[in-house]
Amino acid sequence: MEDFEKLGLFYLGRKYDLENKEILPQPLLYKSKDLTTHAVCIGMTGSGKTGLCVGLLEEAAIDGIPSIIIDPKGDMCNLMLTFPNLTGEEFLPWINKQEAENQGITEQEFAQDQAELWKKGISQWGQDSDRIRRLKQSAEFNIYTPGSSAGIPVSILKSFSCPSEKILSDRDLLNESINSTVTSLLSLLDIKADPIQSREHILLSNIFKSVWSDNKHLDLESLIKFIQKPPLEKIGVMNLESFYPSEKRSELALTINNLLAAPGFSSWLEGEPLDIDRFLFTSQGKPKVSIFSISHLDDSQRMFTVSLLLTQLVSWMRNQSGTSSLRAIFYMDEIFGYFPPVANPPSKTPLLTLLKQARAYGLGVVLTTQNPVDLDYKGLSNTGTWFIGRLQTEQDQERIIDGLKSTENVVNQKLNLAKLKNILGQLNKRVFLVNNVHQDFSETFHTRWVLSYLRGPLTRTQIKSLVPDKPSAANPLPAESKIKTTLKYSPTDKLKSSIPILPPHIEPRFLPVQNKIPENSNLLYQLMVWGKGTIYYLDAKKGISTEQPVDLLCSLTEENPNPDWETSKKVAFEIDDLFLEPDPEPAVYHDPPDYLNDKNIVKQWQKNLINWLYRNQQLELLKSLSLGIISQPDEDEREFRIRLQTAAHEKRDEMVEKLTEKYQKKITSLENKIFKAEQKLEKEKEQQKHQQLQTSISLGATVLSALVGRNVVSRSTLGRATTSARGAGRVLKEQQDVKLAEENLKRLQQELDELNKQMAEDIKQLKESINPAEEQLENFVLKPKKKNISVDHLMLVWIPFLNKQAGQNIQPAFTN
Repeated sequence: MEDFEKLGLFYLGRKYDLENKEILPQPLLYKSKDLTTHAVCIGMTGSGKTGLCVGLLEEAAIDGIPSIIIDPKGDMCNLMLTFPNLTGEEFLPWINKQEAENQGITEQEFAQDQAELWKKGISQWGQDSDRIRRLKQSAEFNIYTPGSSAGIPVSILKSFSCPSEKILSDRDLLNESINSTVTSLLSLLDIKADPIQSREHILLSNIFKSVWSDNKHLDLESLIKFIQKPPLEKIGVMNLESFYPSEKRSELALTINNLLAAPGFSSWLEGEPLDIDRFLFTSQGKPKVSIFSISHLDDSQRMFTVSLLLTQLVSWMRNQSGTSSLRAIFYMDEIFGYFPPVANPPSKTPLLTLLKQARAYGLGVVLTTQNPVDLDYKGLSNTGTWFIGRLQTEQDQERIIDGLKSTENVVNQKLNLAKLKNILGQLNKRVFLVNNVHQDFSETFHTRWVLSYLRGPLTRTQIKSLVPDKPSAANPLPAESKIKTTLKYSPTDKLKSSIPILPPHIEPRFLPVQNKIPENSNLLYQLMVWGKGTIYYLDAKKGISTEQPVDLLCSLTEENPNPDWETSKKVAFEIDDLFLEPDPEPAVYHDPPDYLNDKNIVKQWQKNLINWLYRNQQLELLKSLSLGIISQPDEDEREFRIRLQTAAHEKRDEMVEKLTEKYQKKITSLENKIFKAEQKLEKEKEQQKHQQLQTSISLGATVLSALVGRNVVSRSTLGRATTSARGAGRVLKEQQDVKLAEENLKRLQQELDELNKQMAEDIKQLKESINPAEEQLENFVLKPKKKNISVDHLMLVWIPFLNKQAGQNIQPAFTN
């Protein structure tokens, strides 16, 4: 394989000599971190735009970068078609049968031809089947089909999730999120609503704002109820009924209800929740390539799906830490209609937000179109990379040139617009002009052969076969009591029908009954010790400063005055949850032990609890040895591995830059020496050639003079012979000089080869040393100091249980 497997570089193709129509041997390597300033790809149908973008997404997956892909046409589903063995059997289910028939061959023969074509293609571009395997192993590929069960369904409409805290605390961002969500929903209902003039839009916006401000989620069912009975009395300064009468609100509620009741609409409510984090990473933290196929949807459904997905993406972005490296990619295969220059569809605002702000969070946005006319170039002015392919008309060329005038590329004068039109007119299929603000020049290149089989749009049946094991919608688990305590009733238990009198230094509380008491049952109260406190974990060197709450409930025994905290159960009580009086239900009470008369018993319990916590509690975290990073206390392994991947890319980019800087000076110096050595060699060869010619002339003249009849050697003849002898000596010297120059050039080239090998080896070792996806994480344990353990509440609490027939278990009469 060719030497294009560089850290942080995407192999997109080879450089192209536009004048001579020739593919050059040098690879076109694109820095992954350059994609944080986003990219746009423009080219007509047949320009090779799909191949270029598939190749870019393949490179990202190999590099461990997750992607979310919106696929309106069905072409990007081809990323699922990777066949490492490159056999006809692998290709057979996916070939175009009509093409086989047109060629007059069997389907098996055509499949074998396609396999051979792909094998030859990837080989010609320096790739092999191992690279296909790497692609398949680097990420998990899935196809999602909102509104359909062909792929993995997505519950787009089941829940309008509350945005992140960062968005809720920013009024402008919150209003943008609400506006986009409401406009998308109304467009799905075929209601063209102006955010300022439309009563429907204003009412729904106020409902969303009211519910989200309480940090609650919305679904269509609750939205219908809120439309009928809004959680507000006024809209602006007007009374609700005056602004939007209940009769008219009922009509809007009925319209949404009809949407819910429509045949086939249930598929919009089933499947995976619209959770960006789950679309980017698996449950183990492995990168995902999530393809949203929306070709089966109508225009309003597409707009609704895209807008909601973009809104959720903005919310996810706001929850991420800043980074200069590429963290994830959002790719949209055809932006026509979603980003127009004048109109303002619900998809445009979140797209503009991403283009302006996503760079700081390492989210790269890649947009493509084959229609360069209806595009908001002003909105694309901050896009750092432009891939421009073959265009259909001169009007398209002119539109791109006009659009580029407002971009940073032209401001920095990195793109000569006078030459651009001439270049655009010469681009052939799979040949693109790339203009990158991070480089001082633009260049043309020919795209590489992709690893995925480009068979064209997939049918719904084919999509079904690619996702045979669809995850079902997760059903919420029933609430489970955190207290597992089960008491055994026996005739020997000391029970009283009234509340036992306790010593004055004991001030017990009562936990209220929360469960319904069945017939023929009464309450049984048991006295238990409740301890609530805090453990502070500190390690300044490791940057750890956190606290963990302690909330334990422990039974008392007759024999041992000290509670056995080993048998305690975790609860979640607050002091305000406990009452001074029991519930007015028939009840019996366990007789308390006699040792409660000890005035120091509570202090003794508190001391014992602190000692027990000191001996038995610890903070268990995870540690990456390769990066020296420790997980956060509230961070599980999946979240930690995802964070490690971002940190690894940051460290890798930083170290690659240092390595490049270290070797570049040496490489540049050697290249300059080689250039001078090549010039000297050419000069020595010219001198040798000239001296050989002069010596030949001199020797020829001497021989001719001797042959014309002079019998005696004249002085002039002797002089020419002497000159010829000296010339032969100079020829020999020139030959030696050429040989020395050749040896010097060869030595310098060997030094350069060795330097490049050494650099490649250092990069390889760097790559192997930083692999958080496969790294075996270590456990990091931090014990608390006794002085950092505090007990805020320690008291006796009467706990209610259901008292049934003798010999049966009695269960907690509350839920915690």
